[in-house]
Amino acid sequence: MTSKKASGAKPAQRIIKKYPNRRLYDTDTSTYITLTEVKQLVMDAQPFVVRDAKTNEDLTRSILLQIILEEEAGGAPMFSEAALANIIRFYGHAAQGFMGSYLEKNVQAFTDLQAQLAEQTKNFTPEMWTQFMNMPNPLGLMGNYASQSKTMFESMQEQMQKNTEQMLGAFGIKK
Repeated sequence: MTSKKASGAKPAQRIIKKYPNRRLYDTDTSTYITLTEVKQLVMDAQPFVVRDAKTNEDLTRSILLQIILEEEAGGAPMFSEAALANIIRFYGHAAQGFMGSYLEKNVQAFTDLQAQLAEQTKNFTPEMWTQFMNMPNPLGLMGNYASQSKTMFESMQEQMQKNTEQMLGAFGIKK
């Protein structure tokens, strides 16, 4: 069997079927798998989709949320109660779509920053890491991330302002 990675071809999307008994079946390996193994697929950046075995409905978001719930219930949660409450408050709010987009772009920017840092420091020795961590602002990366985050937020605010003005204009109300 030839490896898809060795041939340079993009790996096919893996299909995981979810059965009514809550079991997950990986059609690629023809085995039942656990949420922990699905999490590993995410960690390995392997493309996959989770489908209901009967209806073929896409359940991927539901499974990813379940993994997040388990991680949050574990020892070191990522979100504080205040952050979770604020996220919940955006559901049904006019800014819900903007907030989702803002969070997605921010997480992507942070992921890009993390990859850039990993690339720039992959050959660091322990001594070099010590020097790096003692720098006032290592490579200015966090400053760049904060700047990007601020720019995205300002862009979101401008878009909300434009949409509000358009909506008010449609009702004949001028600012």
